[in-house]
Amino acid sequence: MKLIVQIPCLNEADTLPDTIKAIPRKIAGIDAVEILVIDDGSSDRTSQVARECGADHVIRFKMNQGLARGFMAGLQTSVTLGADIIVNTDADNQYNGGDIPKLIQPILDGRADIVIGDREVETIGHFSSSKKFLQKLGSWVVRIASDTHIPDATSGFRAYSRDAALHTNIVSGYTYTLESIIQAGQNRLAITHIPVRTNHVLRQSRLISSVRNYIVRSASTIVRTYAMYSPLKFFFSIGMIVFLAGLILAARYLFYFFIGEGAGHIQSLILAAILMMLGFQTVVIGLISDLIAANRRLSEEAVYRLRKMDKEV
Repeated sequence: MKLIVQIPCLNEADTLPDTIKAIPRKIAGIDAVEILVIDDGSSDRTSQVARECGADHVIRFKMNQGLARGFMAGLQTSVTLGADIIVNTDADNQYNGGDIPKLIQPILDGRADIVIGDREVETIGHFSSSKKFLQKLGSWVVRIASDTHIPDATSGFRAYSRDAALHTNIVSGYTYTLESIIQAGQNRLAITHIPVRTNHVLRQSRLISSVRNYIVRSASTIVRTYAMYSPLKFFFSIGMIVFLAGLILAARYLFYFFIGEGAGHIQSLILAAILMMLGFQTVVIGLISDLIAANRRLSEEAVYRLRKMDKEV
């Protein structure tokens, strides 16, 4: 049983030594623990420091590709290297490496395909009240969209079984955290969570340049991913809301028409017709999108089987 701990990095020469040092090299139930560093086009000595600190494997992008692509490159490389379990952690030493045995235990026990480390954000002292609120709100939205019960959706401290890694396909170029949970929930993978410890903050997050930008990009990721995996439900809901709004306006016009005042409410009739047509068209888009989604699911299953066959050869 091989465990690979992957660490996506961008200019982490200062914090990477502490992160690698905290990773346990001997874990009960695991025969080998290896460390994979993904250097996402760093301009400092991240790759050299990784090797000096004992990383077993280092991938280096010539240009910055973004966190999501670094994460996917790590999963794919880890599977190629024969990993049975893959743990992803951040290079800023935010997470306590001593919790890795606890993080992978549900996978070893056969109870889960994916385990998310719950930071219990309400207890983190250096998180502002607004950040805690946004984390909770975002996690709640992801729980609804994914039909899971993950309390800390943005946590980067997570473990994947080999099979779950083969099933994972990240489309977003921004971050993998939200999309991967929605995808796992929609694909009916067994996903759970455990409480984990966090360390003293060494630097501010680079993913959140501003609260507004983070909200916009996270919201767009959630909406796009949910629409991708449940298009009929997504577009049907929107279409019916618009259609019913038009129907209400049409009923209003008919009321005034029957009492002899219809001539003064022609605008309501026109708007009602427009809304009802838009609603109907949105429902049709949902039906078409659902057919496309069915083909995409078949394509993903084909990709999964090809990946599995390729790694077993």
